[in-house]
Amino acid sequence: MVLYSIECGNFKLDGGAMFGVVPKPLWEKTNPADSQNRINMATRALLIENGKKLILIDCGLGDKQSEKFFSHYGRWGDFSLVSSLKSAGFSPDDITDVVFTHLHFDHCGGAVFYNKKGGLEPFFKNASFWCHKKHWEWAINPNIREKASFLKENILPIKESGQLKLIEQEDRLSTSSDLGFDLLLVDGHTEKQMLPIVNYKGQTIVFAGDLIPTLGHLPIPYIMAYDTRPLLTLKEKAFLLDLACEKNYFLFLEHDPYNELITLKKGGKGVAFDQKYTLNSFFGD
Repeated sequence: MVLYSIECGNFKLDGGAMFGVVPKPLWEKTNPADSQNRINMATRALLIENGKKLILIDCGLGDKQSEKFFSHYGRWGDFSLVSSLKSAGFSPDDITDVVFTHLHFDHCGGAVFYNKKGGLEPFFKNASFWCHKKHWEWAINPNIREKASFLKENILPIKESGQLKLIEQEDRLSTSSDLGFDLLLVDGHTEKQMLPIVNYKGQTIVFAGDLIPTLGHLPIPYIMAYDTRPLLTLKEKAFLLDLACEKNYFLFLEHDPYNELITLKKGGKGVAFDQKYTLNSFFGD
């Protein structure tokens, strides 16, 4: 097995929304805001080369939305999904599986594109697309709070292509025999977000998704206003942080532009940040 960090592109989101009830003077220490109160965000995917499979965990925002749409999100930097895959030695056609932690646009937008005829089709033409069944049902019938995050043009073409695969396990921690790694199911941010847990070179890496989007979100009360069940997120974060600290797991941060892979330690106020790495710096040959 080989793991690759795939930088799909950077954007900005409102800092207040990203930290909920936490006062700005506190969260801005780790996530400074621009003049519009927006903080820098990454869309960092994880690529797993495992035998005959090439599995991509999430795939960023994509680029098919209008300029008006993207003007709200202040895209910045030079990263892109295609160039990052190319740097790793692959093309979109090489991907065999795409696993969606969930279907908010910044996690799945890169999965669909406009073809030359102006129609929408999957960007990864040879891949199966994996999503939890209950999350799929949640996303195609969105509540008012999340409606702006679930874009039909990102979701319905995947179903129409016949490439959609639905996962039905409901245990909080379960193994997917089809994918070859464990999945942690969490429901605070959105229904049945799936967080992959991958054993790699004698270590365990947890893809933290939107449960812990950046290093600044390590304190348990630092929870996004986007979460539909914030009190449940409190419990789920505490569970994951305690587990990761106890078992020396790495957290792979999807949305932090400056911190890719971190370890944790017990501090005076509970679980705290220990060290930062990249996949290459820690696991590189």
